[in-house]
Amino acid sequence: MNTKFIPLSVPNFEGNERKYVDDAVVTTWVSTGGGYVTSFENAVAEYVKMPMAVATASGTSSLHLALIVSGVKENEEVIVPALTFIAAVNPVKYLHAEPVFVDCDDYLCMNPESVRDFLENHCEKRDGATYNKKTGRKVSAMMTVHVFGNICDMEKLMDLAKEYNLVVIEDATEALGSIVKEGRYAGKYAGTIGDIGCYSFNGNKIITTGGGGMLVSNHNDWAKHAKHLSTQAKSDELRFYHDEIGYNYRMTNLQAALGVAQMECLDKFIEIKERNYNYYVENIHGKNGLEILPFREDISSNRWFYSVLLKDNNMTTDQVIQGMSDDKIQTRPIWALISDLEPYKDCQRMDLSKAQYYVKRVVNIPCSTSLSLDDAKVVADRLLEITK
Repeated sequence: MNTKFIPLSVPNFEGNERKYVDDAVVTTWVSTGGGYVTSFENAVAEYVKMPMAVATASGTSSLHLALIVSGVKENEEVIVPALTFIAAVNPVKYLHAEPVFVDCDDYLCMNPESVRDFLENHCEKRDGATYNKKTGRKVSAMMTVHVFGNICDMEKLMDLAKEYNLVVIEDATEALGSIVKEGRYAGKYAGTIGDIGCYSFNGNKIITTGGGGMLVSNHNDWAKHAKHLSTQAKSDELRFYHDEIGYNYRMTNLQAALGVAQMECLDKFIEIKERNYNYYVENIHGKNGLEILPFREDISSNRWFYSVLLKDNNMTTDQVIQGMSDDKIQTRPIWALISDLEPYKDCQRMDLSKAQYYVKRVVNIPCSTSLSLDDAKVVADRLLEITK
């Protein structure tokens, strides 16, 4: 029996985190003002090769701002994946817009063919815009989510967006550091291909600020507008003039101090993720009817999360999770389909066959950047023991 608890995904603070946070505290710059916020924004912008980045309170707030500045309006529709974390979809409802759910592909990302089915067979073009024939609502945007560090098939999705005049919002909250290697977007990072992209620095992400997010855009005026809105739309720093409805969405200097230190370690973290992923592939894939889900071959992924598919194994995900928990190893299922959740049961959806298949058969296994190969061996050995 394993005597050491092995968590699923926890922060790794082995760099200058304490030094920078202590500096923020000593200088008393702990709130939304302070130099670390700007330094963190500059570090992310430079890393993903964008001219500007906007630090926010969370990935969710970044997505909310992205929808606002990209022009999505009340009673319009946004194409979203059914298989993702609910934070990718809730901001659509914040604007009183409506999601339309599409299926995933074999990388768990938005399936271009499901998007095509909706646009070609359920929509019509009028006056340069796209309208849902069933609801009469304008379809204004597409929310592409790069699941677990993969990158969606952006060539096909961008072609569809261009053909149907849709804004493309990239939810890259799990994919900081993932980059396209081949094709039209070679050299482009997740989050920088569409009109606007968002990142998350939650505690389980590849780098963390405890909470927090970041927004980048290929429209510089959109990014500037998002920054303005994130500071309560303050148009006069001294006299507290506000020229529109804004939000308290700015990242704090304490969080950003963590972020600056974490960015210094990002490339190293990605190397560790790749090493441990390869270990799992070599020692689990193809055994006991199990597969380690792949990442797209035309990208270099940050390999944020590792997914085990119970392909030809009769155990349920609940049985596997419980069996691992009994040996102090934390695992989890992927999300319930958002389209099945109470707030979204009445929303339009395409055929979701692939998402329904994967949601019943995928278990995520430990993937922390502090995970040693010895720990990975314990995980692999226990998984094979309970699934044999």
